[in-house]
Amino acid sequence: MDPRLTSRRSFLSLALGVPAAAALAACGGNAPTQTGAGGGGGAPSAGGGGGATYWFLTGQPQQGIREDTVKRFNSANADSKIAYTEFQNDAYKTKIKTAIGAGQGPTIIWGWGGGGLREYVKNNQVEDLTSFFDQNAALKTKRFPSSFGAATVDGKVYALPAETVTPIVLYYNKTPFDKVGAQPPQSWGDIMNLVDKFNSAGVAPFSLGGQSRWTNMMWLEFLLDRIAGSQVFQNVFEAKPDAWSDPAVTDMLTKVQDLVKANGFVKGFSSITADSNADQALLYTGRAAMMVHGAWTYSSMKQDGGDFVTGGRLGYMNFPPVECGKGDPSDTVGNPGQYYSISSKATDAQKETAKKFFSTTVLDDTEIAAWVKSGSVPLVTGADAGFGSGSDADFLKFVYDVSSKAKNFAQSWDQALSPTAAEKLLDNIAKLFQLSISPQQYADNMNKVIGT
Repeated sequence: MDPRLTSRRSFLSLALGVPAAAALAACGGNAPTQTGAGGGGGAPSAGGGGGATYWFLTGQPQQGIREDTVKRFNSANADSKIAYTEFQNDAYKTKIKTAIGAGQGPTIIWGWGGGGLREYVKNNQVEDLTSFFDQNAALKTKRFPSSFGAATVDGKVYALPAETVTPIVLYYNKTPFDKVGAQPPQSWGDIMNLVDKFNSAGVAPFSLGGQSRWTNMMWLEFLLDRIAGSQVFQNVFEAKPDAWSDPAVTDMLTKVQDLVKANGFVKGFSSITADSNADQALLYTGRAAMMVHGAWTYSSMKQDGGDFVTGGRLGYMNFPPVECGKGDPSDTVGNPGQYYSISSKATDAQKETAKKFFSTTVLDDTEIAAWVKSGSVPLVTGADAGFGSGSDADFLKFVYDVSSKAKNFAQSWDQALSPTAAEKLLDNIAKLFQLSISPQQYADNMNKVIGT
């Protein structure tokens, strides 16, 4: 999962000329590196008054947007400022887990929701924000309804959905389609039929960076949703015994192995890495006709693919339905947002400061405009009004429409599950695609780690 984290939140930054992620050193200790705008005096401490603390990730343009949002809040709230500390991704993961476990975490906890949030909730480390949203209904209606799935544990909301959305997309190269006289797939049956067409024409049907494992996972996420809807994986997330033994899971696993056996993926896919963008190169050079990948890959294909994007040869669509499937074809998977929680160990005054920050400044008009300018899609209804008519407007609108209209935006499985379960998941998915385990063995293996 890690290689995606920066790009998932800046998928158009390269396309729009925004600098790449800054290589800033991780900050040490609990002391904030900067205070917000407003000047005067040191940073508010975690222990007194209404001053709150906030930790988040480095990497531009996201870092600058987060900093500016805090600074604007501090300028308007001299008596209850927020001090922030910035970390590189890996350092943050280590630091936040240790600090929260010791009761010394920040007031505002930046995170990915899902499995990590569930662990915080299980250990009573974050505030229940359900009543906060009941009292501030506009904050909830402003955001895409689908963004709350990864913020919710056992029917209660424990985090504020924030920042941007990056769904998984089915991309295609129009040139190979024209070559074989085919149209983009409208069903799973179409996908399997196209496999034969493209193989006969000497073109790989799908590119896949299978060595990275999480790229394989995207196929299972979409297939299970299209076959059965969202409830089957929800049963896994809720740690229901033998949830992986659902017949829909067997159907999903069988279908993906059928695709592998039919040479649906480029030869040698299990040795191709997503980190190198080699999977994207196969698509934009026409050696592969299609690719299932994150919205964040648009920017690198635009930068590295010559006139592939600007020349109109890139096509994109949501994943098609499966025949007789129960899933809603408008649903999607990927990153439904980023998530801000409040530490249960914070003082009442600090919690109030955090809530005021949530209700007055997070995803206000200024922040929304900043995310759009950076080439991202904020998880806010109406954000598309700021997309303009530039060369990327159509893709931004596509991402916005998919994300805003999805009744269910399933979080990537490796984020939704605990780190322990996620590693087992990725390992078994790799074996599944390599045909070294059967669907039954996959289900048996994964049932053993439910709840871990």
